[in-house]
Parts: sequence; structure tokens; C-alpha cells
Amino acid sequence: QVHLVESGGGLVQAGDSLRLSCAASRSIFRMIAMGWYRQAPGKQRELVALIASDGSTNYADSVKGRFTISRDNAKNMMYLQMNSLKPEDTAVYNCNVRDEYSRDYWGQGTQVTVSS
Repeated sequence: QVHLVESGGGLVQAGDSLRLSCAASRSIFRMIAMGWYRQAPGKQRELVALIASDGSTNYADSVKGRFTISRDNAKNMMYLQMNSLKPEDTAVYNCNVRDEYSRDYWGQGTQVTVSS
């Protein structure tokens, strides 16, 4: 079992930056993959960024060059640095982990609102 808690969301203006954090309740060293997803009102949840156990990353086209995902295995933390935020980035952001047994866990989400 893994308990995830996101933080760092808020209300910002277009062009601002935010850093989201995801704290895991146990070691993330053996996690197959960790990722950030988001869901805007009236839209389906979409993948924002993934980071694998080997450190390789994958981003949605809409955030490439603006967002950076990272993980700190020593602290059991995952981050999403979001720069040059746009109103269309407004959504609830959830962190997800897939553990070494391919079980998925989700955090409760953190709201990001970008005003124009």
C-alpha cells in the first residue's frame, strides 16, 4: 500500500510558475513509474508527465518545454515544476505511482488555477 499526498497547487497568473510535490508513504525506489495527471472541468483525465525507475521521462505535448518532472528517492518525493503557466493548465493535478507489483495508487489531487 502507498499513500500519496500532493501539495503546491494554487491560484497564479499566466506566465507564473508553480512546483507541485507528491509525498509517498513508503520508499519509491522500486516504483516502476510515477506520474502526474490532470483533469479539467468537463474533460477527461490526461497524462501530464511520467518518470520511470531509470529516470527516463515522458511529457504531454502541451507541456513539453514548460514542465519538468523529477523524483527524489531518498525523500520519497516526486515533483512537477511548472513554468510559463497558461490558463489551459487549470485543472486538478493528481500524482500516481505504479509499484513493483504493477499496482496503481493515486493521491487526492491539488487544484491549479491559472488566470489570464
